[in-house]
Amino acid sequence: MMGYFLFCNSTLSAQLTYGVTGLLHTPSAEMQRDKTVMLGGNFMNKEITPPIWSYHTYNYFLNITVFPWLEVAYTCTLFQSQTTGVNWKVGKGKFTNQDRYFSVRARVLREEQFWKDMPAIVIGTSDPFTESGDGEIASTNGNGYFSRFFVAMSKHFFVGKGKMGIHLSYLYNNRNDYSLNGVAGGISYLPSMLPNLKLIVEYDSKDFAFGGTYLLFNHLHAQIEMQKMAYLTGGLIYKIYLK
Repeated sequence: MMGYFLFCNSTLSAQLTYGVTGLLHTPSAEMQRDKTVMLGGNFMNKEITPPIWSYHTYNYFLNITVFPWLEVAYTCTLFQSQTTGVNWKVGKGKFTNQDRYFSVRARVLREEQFWKDMPAIVIGTSDPFTESGDGEIASTNGNGYFSRFFVAMSKHFFVGKGKMGIHLSYLYNNRNDYSLNGVAGGISYLPSMLPNLKLIVEYDSKDFAFGGTYLLFNHLHAQIEMQKMAYLTGGLIYKIYLK
């Protein structure tokens, strides 16, 4: 039973905005199975995106867990014509371009690697480099809209027959318009009667959110989030296990 829960816990987490493993909008130290490929797409409420998106948008991504300790993702978020400078009177409200960026997560320590109560630790970044101007790391402006660097830790334990995860992280970026600086964290719970369901409450250093994920047929991952406890974001991911 314990092995079953640990397996489920490692395959039920994916962050909507960034196309990587995590809670909802907050990092965690959970990882996917080795050689997992994820293809996904999401509806993103404007309340979860940087301010340049004054409208609801969508993203899609490709994510590969290269090794058990390394995950890489490529994410694209759609722009409407009025944001990209296209004649908005002709194409107002049309998606005409996209923002692209890479994300990387590396596990430093496994959960219980050296002692029973030891948490897993992961370091990572999303959208670290902007190509605008002369190019900058963690730009204050530019097109690194989803820029962030983080360190996260996670620890899981049984509560009755269910499984609970405690997650804590520290986020940093240097943006003026979308600051994600400070402590973030969350709690996840897998009920024993529905082990493919994961319930999450989190704080992403700016806002509180709650939501859940569900894994169907071991491949189709659905996720719903209420950002700021009120605004709906959600998406689907298809998982392929190469190993």
